[in-house]
Amino acid sequence: MTLRDTLEPFFNKLPAVASPEKHVHFKDKLWWTLGVLMLYFALANVPLFGMSQDSVDLFESYRAFFAGASGSLILLGIGPIVTASIVLQLLVGADIIKLDLSDPRDQAFFQGAQKFLVFVMILLEALPQLLGGYIQPDPGLASVLGVGLGVITFLLLVQIFIGGALILFMDEVVSKWGIGSGVGLFIVAGISQQIVTGIFNWQPDETGLPIGLIPKWVYIAQNVGTDYLFSGEGVMFMLIRGGILALLSTVAIFLLVVYVESTRIEIPLAHSAVRGARGRFPVKLIYASVLPMILVRALQANIQMVGIILSSRGINFLGEFSGSTPLNGIMYYLAPINSPYDWIPSLVRESFASYGVAAPATWQIALHVFMDALFLIGGGIIFALFWIETTGMGAKPTAQKIFNSGMQIPGFRRNIGSIEKVMQRYIPKVTVIGGAFIGILTLVASLLGTIGSAGGTGLLLTVSIVYRLYEDIASEQMMEMHPMIRSFFGEQ
Repeated sequence: MTLRDTLEPFFNKLPAVASPEKHVHFKDKLWWTLGVLMLYFALANVPLFGMSQDSVDLFESYRAFFAGASGSLILLGIGPIVTASIVLQLLVGADIIKLDLSDPRDQAFFQGAQKFLVFVMILLEALPQLLGGYIQPDPGLASVLGVGLGVITFLLLVQIFIGGALILFMDEVVSKWGIGSGVGLFIVAGISQQIVTGIFNWQPDETGLPIGLIPKWVYIAQNVGTDYLFSGEGVMFMLIRGGILALLSTVAIFLLVVYVESTRIEIPLAHSAVRGARGRFPVKLIYASVLPMILVRALQANIQMVGIILSSRGINFLGEFSGSTPLNGIMYYLAPINSPYDWIPSLVRESFASYGVAAPATWQIALHVFMDALFLIGGGIIFALFWIETTGMGAKPTAQKIFNSGMQIPGFRRNIGSIEKVMQRYIPKVTVIGGAFIGILTLVASLLGTIGSAGGTGLLLTVSIVYRLYEDIASEQMMEMHPMIRSFFGEQ
């Protein structure tokens, strides 16, 4: 008996959201999606019972695309789901776990293994933070309840585990009963909240300026002289601290992603039985979507977490940290770029001065930018290729879907092999180009910064996910009006 035969029955017994037995109407899908979204916001406002205010959020810099909320029940957000996906995709890609993801049985095994790994990752991401003293139990509560700090720590672990499991099942509910994916929905919710805050928040930051863009401009207009604003230093001040660069970057990324999402190669199709029935299969430039960028940033986040934990134990050979910010060593080069404060030398010196340490040299800053570019572009290509294979978007599964729908490519024999050969010409190449392009776009957005500190990755994900959600809604409405189209998507 192989390891797979041993694990398969166990994976099949894991709790799961039941799939609908028949077609779910559009209105019902919309209500399920909105219901899960409301539950997500509710959970984000449920604080962890027993957590001290002295706790430190290790993933503060990654909140934008981990879709979690500091100190809440969903502290980990989609982190465990993404990390489990990375681990499994790497194992399958390296052929350590041999699976044919075009085989339905292997796909079911992959999904079961991923769900099991999510539960493991919840523990692996929560325990180091609890045992490392980053998430601290409240001694006052322990005293009131008459229990030890260990009991409060255990209660915190249980709450974090429940929150992580709820996010997993909420994602399943949206995927099976709603529209789009839960992971994408949670990312959009979190980043939209950050952008709104970044526009209207009147609270001051550490420099005394309001955080929100509009209040900041009102404050500057009232308190800063026009002579200074029109000087060279004043222009730089308005670009960086005044948020003009972040605003321009946000608008440019929004327009560019919408344009790129509409760029596609259309492969002509004709129905084999109905004369004159024609269609097109679109292969988008961003064929694998921008979700592989989450995998890249999640990989960086987990690398940084290892460095932070080692540094807290006095092991600094990978680099020293101030909170979750790497100050030197290899961890500095592997950290993501988030804003101009991470690569413009004068701003980098200013940031490091606040930490009381010497700033890196210009060549070190350049190497930091190069390493982040390598992560984003190289990782974007690799994870995009993994993504289409694990989600059934590769040439073979796509050819099977087209064949099952009764369509064929004009000028070719009507068999799966012919359709797959045509798909093989386009899908892998477009996936590589799209993965590299989205990596470059993410890098540019990260270098320039965004409104609300949503980050280049976060903004890119939000715009793309919203655009895809719009297309999914249009597709659902089309299937409601034309039920025969459902057969192409495999729905009953």
